[in-house]
Amino acid sequence: MALYTRESRDLVRDAVDFIELVSAKTELRRAGPSNYEGLCPFHEERTPSFGIDPNQKVYYCFGCQASGDIFTFVQETEGVDFKGALEMLAQRTGVELELEQENPEEMQKRRRRERLLELLSRTTAFYERMLWESDEAAPAREYLTGRGIDEAALRQHGVGYAPSAWDRVLRASLNGGYSEAELRAVGLVQRSREGGRPFDRFRGRIMFPLADVRGNVLGFGARVMPGRDEERRGEGAETQRPGPKYLNTSETEVFHKGRHLYSAHIARSHAARIGSVILCEGYTDVIALHQAGIMNVVGLMGTALTELQLAELARMAPTVLLALDADTAGQGAMLKAAEVAKDRKLELRAVRLPGGLDPADLIQQQGAEAMRAAVETSVPFVRFRVEQALASGDDGTPEGRDRILDELRPLFATLPASALRLDLTRLVAGRLALPESLIDGALGEQAPRRSGPSQSGRSERERSQALPAAAQASGVSSRRRQVEQAFLSLCLASPDLGRPVLEQMRPQEHFTDGVLRAVAEHLRSADLRNPMQGVQDSDPELAHALTEIVIEAGRGKATEAMLRVSALQLELGYLDRMIQAARVNARIESSDSEAQSGLEVSELARRRADVKRDFDTAQELALQESPT
Repeated sequence: MALYTRESRDLVRDAVDFIELVSAKTELRRAGPSNYEGLCPFHEERTPSFGIDPNQKVYYCFGCQASGDIFTFVQETEGVDFKGALEMLAQRTGVELELEQENPEEMQKRRRRERLLELLSRTTAFYERMLWESDEAAPAREYLTGRGIDEAALRQHGVGYAPSAWDRVLRASLNGGYSEAELRAVGLVQRSREGGRPFDRFRGRIMFPLADVRGNVLGFGARVMPGRDEERRGEGAETQRPGPKYLNTSETEVFHKGRHLYSAHIARSHAARIGSVILCEGYTDVIALHQAGIMNVVGLMGTALTELQLAELARMAPTVLLALDADTAGQGAMLKAAEVAKDRKLELRAVRLPGGLDPADLIQQQGAEAMRAAVETSVPFVRFRVEQALASGDDGTPEGRDRILDELRPLFATLPASALRLDLTRLVAGRLALPESLIDGALGEQAPRRSGPSQSGRSERERSQALPAAAQASGVSSRRRQVEQAFLSLCLASPDLGRPVLEQMRPQEHFTDGVLRAVAEHLRSADLRNPMQGVQDSDPELAHALTEIVIEAGRGKATEAMLRVSALQLELGYLDRMIQAARVNARIESSDSEAQSGLEVSELARRRADVKRDFDTAQELALQESPT
């Protein structure tokens, strides 16, 4: 991939009319001094929550949290990579791009990767021609169409066929100027055990190209023809041994199977717009769903779900619907997904497939509407697990009911006090024919209990209040973040007034949110009229948070009184935290230190009273200045 100079990128950025660019995808209207808003092009909505700043040339959606700059916008709406977006915008604006000078080592690595990707693309085209033009591939065509998949869908996904001859790809690639070493580097060729002769790794198989989110083919998933339980290995008939149903590309310098999802390059824009992504297990499941018009679907690449794959799912959409097979492997993938997702802001839901069918079979036997109905009636993953435990357990004996409760207890431990928890408690009580109060008490206990007086001395009331207290702490944290973010937005809304106020703040003390603390540190040394400068490439998380603040700031101007109110509110929050910490120290320290801590609390309380008086005065002035 050619690398262009930063100067070229800046020229393109400056030349683009961002309002015109975005207006081609959604209608915009002015919503503030430097802000326009409209319906989000990345998810379905009826009330506008998508905003742009045409000066900073950034966008943010308060509904789906999509954000970025002009290049990100083109990448997401046109399905291209950064280079493609840059080149499209350069052509649109008439800017001539200049190539960057690379050091020889980096240039060699880039050129080698480009060459390997070209080899894989060339081989994909070869396999595809073989599927549609060769007599040998007739059974493969019959198998695929027999699963209800048409030619258009197969061509969209680049599905092909590897001929059974042992060296077709080897010979064609050598004739095309590629070396055996390059063929082995991408997993297309290997050497025989007897004699060390090179031969094609994939033979007599249906070929599914495995691509990255940009559509670059990195490897292949190869399915043996149904009914053929053996494949030739080595030179011709040198050795025969049973082959696996699926044979995937091994780890190579361009393909890492735990990083990618099948057909993510096709599903990505659809998932962003809809707000959810469906995860299937098989390649044909994904193709069948896409053919049925359900486009926000990706597949596992024949592996257990990894953290990197789940991170990619989270980037695609905030909700993941698991439509995995009912067999042991599919259920294991679901449990792995739940385990990996528990610390992420990701909603997991389970799609209940009737009769143990996989998605492709369900569509073929009952039609696309049956699959859509299954997706629309998906349930929270925890409910799916509860239903599974109840269905598979023995509820006919007291011992069996106790085992079911033991299995359910860890699941309920993850649920806060909520309507969902209450509903599931009633479901369990009804299925086990036990009182709700008994179920609530049994599932509210943590197993195993921790020993010691701190646990055994807790009352039932204290245990029942634990989850609401956690929810309350979460709410306090959320309110703090809103106050901190509002202050930064006001500073950007009126940069001349915001600069001196921002310089007086102490980010380490006034900001409890780590990302917003980093934003405040950045803004203290940044040009408040151009706050995105130097951020996008260095820290995506910081860029995302700052983009939201920029869009919010564009909705109006800030007065000096408004800024003072917001700054004093942060100071009050800081003093409250200091007073709370001092009181905790007073309770746990010795009597001599306790007296000192008491003095500290008194001094902090006096400071807080002074700040509160200033806050009340500033707030009254701000209210007087606000329009009636």
